[in-house]
Amino acid sequence: MKKAAEYSGVFAVGGVGYGLLELLWRGRTHWTMLLAGGLCAQILYSLACRCRWKRWQKCLAAGALITTVEFLTGVLVNLGLGWNVWDYSDRRFHLLGQICPLYTFLWTALSVPVLYLCARVGKKLRSR
Repeated sequence: MKKAAEYSGVFAVGGVGYGLLELLWRGRTHWTMLLAGGLCAQILYSLACRCRWKRWQKCLAAGALITTVEFLTGVLVNLGLGWNVWDYSDRRFHLLGQICPLYTFLWTALSVPVLYLCARVGKKLRSR
């Protein structure tokens, strides 16, 4: 039960954080981004707390994992359902308009402080 509450909290904070980040960056968001953000937060939390890789390896993995969640969400939401939440077709080297190298780089860079915070929170929760 303790783990369920822990991961529910991580999901909620990640979803809200992701939505706020989108509001600051693009001026709008969509409810599906809250779900994608929550999932990404859970993945990064697990990566920070359970993986014994070096920090740079975790950051690269985080950027790739967030990009994967974005791609799968985009394929479902934008291409499958036609909701057109975002479109990166105008970006160089995009993949189906859903992901592009620029945002993979930005997610990787943002993962540095996020992984640090996740590790700190996880350590505090485990020490209780």
